[in-house]
Amino acid sequence: MAAGEKQTANEKVKPVFCELSANDLEPEVTQIESLCIECGKNGVTRLLLTKIPYYKDVVLMSFECEHCGYQNNEIQSGGKIMERGIKITLQAVTPQDLNRQVVKSDYTSIHIPHLDFEIPAQSQKGEITTVEGIIDRSINALEQDQSRRQEEFPDTAVEIDLFISKLHSLKILDEPFTIIFEDISGNCHVENPKAPVKDTQCNIMYFKRTKKQNQTLGIYLDNEDVLLKPIQEGEYPLEQIEGEVLSFPTNCPDCNSPCETNMKLTNIPHFKEVVIMATFCESCGHRTNEVKSGGGIEPQGVRIEVMITGKEDFSRDLLKSETCDMEIPELELEVGPAVLGGRFTTVEGIIAAMKEQLSSSTALTGDSSDSETVGRMEAFIAQLGEILDGQRKVTLILDDPAGNSYVQSLCEEGPDERLSIAKYDRSYEQNEELGLNDMKVENY
Repeated sequence: MAAGEKQTANEKVKPVFCELSANDLEPEVTQIESLCIECGKNGVTRLLLTKIPYYKDVVLMSFECEHCGYQNNEIQSGGKIMERGIKITLQAVTPQDLNRQVVKSDYTSIHIPHLDFEIPAQSQKGEITTVEGIIDRSINALEQDQSRRQEEFPDTAVEIDLFISKLHSLKILDEPFTIIFEDISGNCHVENPKAPVKDTQCNIMYFKRTKKQNQTLGIYLDNEDVLLKPIQEGEYPLEQIEGEVLSFPTNCPDCNSPCETNMKLTNIPHFKEVVIMATFCESCGHRTNEVKSGGGIEPQGVRIEVMITGKEDFSRDLLKSETCDMEIPELELEVGPAVLGGRFTTVEGIIAAMKEQLSSSTALTGDSSDSETVGRMEAFIAQLGEILDGQRKVTLILDDPAGNSYVQSLCEEGPDERLSIAKYDRSYEQNEELGLNDMKVENY
């Protein structure tokens, strides 16, 4: 139900104290009574849990007061706070870039370096908008009190008018400009109109939050001092837990029901120890499998290229860490580290996982799907199917700045002729993303 529609007698209004869950919200609109901040009388808030293509579940909230006509729209993430923050840098070059959908949370700050203009985090509520919509909202906010300023502070009003004209010039793209979105909660998203092909105008970087940023999000560690205490040599010998399956209680990331995560430390021949974690929720059936490095970050990053020519290459063991980018140049496909997470599988398994994830994407089934996007996605999925059927030869590239990814060689010693492994020194930006630039390793 859209904002501005009146409530009918047949519509049920849930009490304000009712408990809401994902099952309550999807796919119907849920209504609750809430106080209007303008007149203090009861209005109606409508909530809808929906999916955004290539992103995640979100809760759309629309408030309307029939007494004074006040309306408000907000958006909140339908999932949990992400493990890392996100920084998205978009180069706006064409009118299509102004029409890109943007999902911003309460913790999203927006910066336009060209104008030295910034919208601080927590100064606005989360919303679904566009790049042009962000500019329009800024213009409207600056114009709001201009008539009063022109009388009381004419010099200031002239400067603001000049700045507003600069914002208008962004909308007509007198010249390309950069807009930067930074969100410590990790719940910000900018649409890729070329998906699933790599977005060459948009750069995404994940970063580790500081202690202060965690506290801003309400994340506190009661035993921080204990966690920061260095582990003494021999205190937790790996040989005592290697091969043993350990279980610990956790909550399902989908329905939040109590469940258990199984963890096992295992050794990959000719590589290193890795931690394999598997979670199964008996309540909703959700399954997750993750792999994390059993050691630390390597001194150098690693770039692995493997030519996929047949079944022999499909059977190679493959470890993709949670910091590894993947690429198939022949399809112009690039997969960021957060998409598939850490996985220990085979070459065939990782391609099948990409195909499965794209096949279940809301871009094919969601309300915002369009025929052009669906056609592009179906053609791309068909190309992945050709690779799995052995009808197409491609190159799979794993680029891991942490150096914790691996592809099995078919030779006993060293890479085979279809496998290339290169070590490289990380850039400052890569070290920043891994949280290494601020890490103190001496005299702590």
